[in-house]
Amino acid sequence: MTFLLLSANTITAQYGNGYGGNGYGGGSNGYGNNGRSSQMSQMSQSNQQSAPKPIPAEVTAAKVVAYYKKELNLDALQEVVVTNIYTKSIKKQEALFLKKEMSDEDKSKEFKVLSEMTDLEVMQILNKDQKAKYRNLIEEQKSKIESRKH
Repeated sequence: MTFLLLSANTITAQYGNGYGGNGYGGGSNGYGNNGRSSQMSQMSQSNQQSAPKPIPAEVTAAKVVAYYKKELNLDALQEVVVTNIYTKSIKKQEALFLKKEMSDEDKSKEFKVLSEMTDLEVMQILNKDQKAKYRNLIEEQKSKIESRKH
């Protein structure tokens, strides 16, 4: 659930205004000979240039894992495996976010299932003490989310 919120900003930041027209001005020769087309071209090109670049899933996963590494004292192997788990999960979230044929309610259910599956995968590689800490961290994060809703 936590990385769902962390990656929600990533996902929403990735999808903005596409190419804004044809990107070349739309004039009769394609280079914006009339003033209005030229202005529109400049606006669309500046929108295109100022649109944020997508943040790769690997970068987001690395930030999440850095937090867990510190909190759970992950060893190097655990860090690699957890990073791979979160990278895969974030990519699935991004794909799910883009599905236009699904309702928001269905997407929400799928996000929840994905989050639970990710937590289960992470739990498999943690030792007993780390599992207890991980459960506590998850519960704290759920509490924070619930308190924001009210």
